[in-house]
Amino acid sequence: MNETPAPVPLEQLHFAMPPTHATAAEERRYRKERLAGALRLFGRYGYEEGVSGHITARDPQYADCFWVNPFGLAFADMTVSDLILVNGDGQVVEGSRHVNQAAFLVHAQVHRARPDVVAVAHTHSVHGRALSALGELLDPITQEACAFYEDHALYDAYTGVSVDEEEGRWIAGALGPHKAVILRNHGLLTVGDSVDAAAWWFIAMERCCQVQLAARAAGRPVPIDHKDAVATRDQLGSDLVAWINHQPLWGRISRAEPELFA
Repeated sequence: MNETPAPVPLEQLHFAMPPTHATAAEERRYRKERLAGALRLFGRYGYEEGVSGHITARDPQYADCFWVNPFGLAFADMTVSDLILVNGDGQVVEGSRHVNQAAFLVHAQVHRARPDVVAVAHTHSVHGRALSALGELLDPITQEACAFYEDHALYDAYTGVSVDEEEGRWIAGALGPHKAVILRNHGLLTVGDSVDAAAWWFIAMERCCQVQLAARAAGRPVPIDHKDAVATRDQLGSDLVAWINHQPLWGRISRAEPELFA
């Protein structure tokens, strides 16, 4: 009779966790690689709308400077060397391309209001815009939506294209301590303590918007009760969980499109 194989010791099983870096230069390179990869993923998912949309990543050495995709370059073509470094006043300090001033001013104010935030993501995705047009929040109708339960907000105004710091401060104020804000008639904005987390929250939130719209069109969604929604959020709603969830996407884009590292 064959014996059952012995279990592999836990310490021999690989489980990816966010890396630590010995120098700011190493951390900078890591953030820029993840930023280029996240932008390419957003391009694959169709989140791009003309020249609209940004993901920003705080520089690890210069706290009021941020890496961002340049104006007019397609998400799907983004490489590490394409990224530009912009200071908090919207001036390019490294790179050879322009920045979208209107959009960047919002990101800069969010970064300034939230020193814990490494990355901010905002694009004009289809389902995020559709839900934002209703001027309402995500409901806790699925396990995934519970990650945002009582941890996202609504910016209940629309005043045209954001072109000044004041509106950026209003949006940052609406976001508060949360991971995301729905900008009425505009779309979604998410934040995270890593590029991976901010990107994952945007992807997850866009899908939750799609599910909510579909469920409501089909009938009357049954909400998860408050206690269970809170418990689920506590399990799934951390930036670490978001980083872990993002790794299969990062692995796929980095293997399939290694030119992003150029």
